[in-house]
Amino acid sequence: MSVLANLPNFLAYFGACIVLLAAFLALYTLILPGDEWGEIRRGNTAAALALGAAMLGFCLPMAAAVARSDDFGEMVIWAAVALVVQLGCFGAMRLLRRDVAAAIARGDMAEATLLAFASVSTGVLIAACV
Repeated sequence: MSVLANLPNFLAYFGACIVLLAAFLALYTLILPGDEWGEIRRGNTAAALALGAAMLGFCLPMAAAVARSDDFGEMVIWAAVALVVQLGCFGAMRLLRRDVAAAIARGDMAEATLLAFASVSTGVLIAACV
């Protein structure tokens, strides 16, 4: 068997993961109350940390889904589940920390770090459950 025999599957799954990550970022930043991309362009490290951790929290379960799913469609479904749960994580943090979005916009690293760990922790739990 050729080393490159799995290249088509790799390209399909990797390409789908990039598209799903882009969709996650588009939806996540659309739903969040602030302008994460603008904050990051202005050098707001807190916004970059929070968004980067949300990306990781989404990619961890997506990687688990790629490794464990029986087919391509199942992987996409698990990615959609991860997206919804990550949005739920942000919603829960807003309930616990009412001003989390405003604090991140102000550059509050403590709030950003708490949100970052919540996002990554949620991603690890989703990945374990896939």
